[in-house]
Order: sequence, then structure tokens, then C-alpha cells
Amino acid sequence: MSNFAKFNATTDARAELHDQIQLTGAEVSINNLPAGAGVPFVHSHKKNEEIYIVLSGKGKAMIDGETVSLQAGDIVRVSPAAKRQFSASETEGISFVCIQVRENSLEGFTADDAVME
Repeated sequence: MSNFAKFNATTDARAELHDQIQLTGAEVSINNLPAGAGVPFVHSHKKNEEIYIVLSGKGKAMIDGETVSLQAGDIVRVSPAAKRQFSASETEGISFVCIQVRENSLEGFTADDAVME
């Protein structure tokens, strides 16, 4: 069995990677919203925080009733209980990665977990 998995999500409106690359410690999704489109629901989580990384375009997030403007390069962390909804701007689409992990589960950072050879 291989120690890696690869998936290309460039053409999907939304791709959840847990099955495609056999994720076991996080959920990662790639999201592409065209201009004027938005996620059709508001949601929160029981245990998982989310990290949103805007790859391209512009849009906004509604987080607990506050509007947060988004553009390429922005990174936003949202706590589990926060109610959130994302949308593209009226004139430009937005592409972003969402990483979902259990809040307070990180036991070490890169250098702490690395095995140097």
C-alpha cells in the first residue's frame, strides 16, 4: 500500500477529500463558488474548528452575524460554535480550501512531529 494519495479537484464546484485521499485526522474540502453564488445554508459544528484559505477571487463570510470580507490570500479560523455562511461577490467568483479539525487536538507542530533522516 502506498504512503500517499493524490486527487485533482480543479473542475469540481466542491470536493470533500476524506474519501478521495483517505484522510484520517482532518476533513478538507475545495470549494469554488461562481460570482453571485453562496453556500445555501448556515452551519456550525459540535467539536470541529474550520480554517478557510482563500485561493482566488472575492467574497464574504457571515460569522455570528458579522460580515467578513474575503479576498485571495486571506485565512480565517472559525470556532466550532460560530454560525457561518460563505458567498462569492456579485462580480467575481471565489475559490477556497476549508480544513476541519477537532478544536484543541493539536499535540505538536511541524518540528515537534518531524522525524529527520
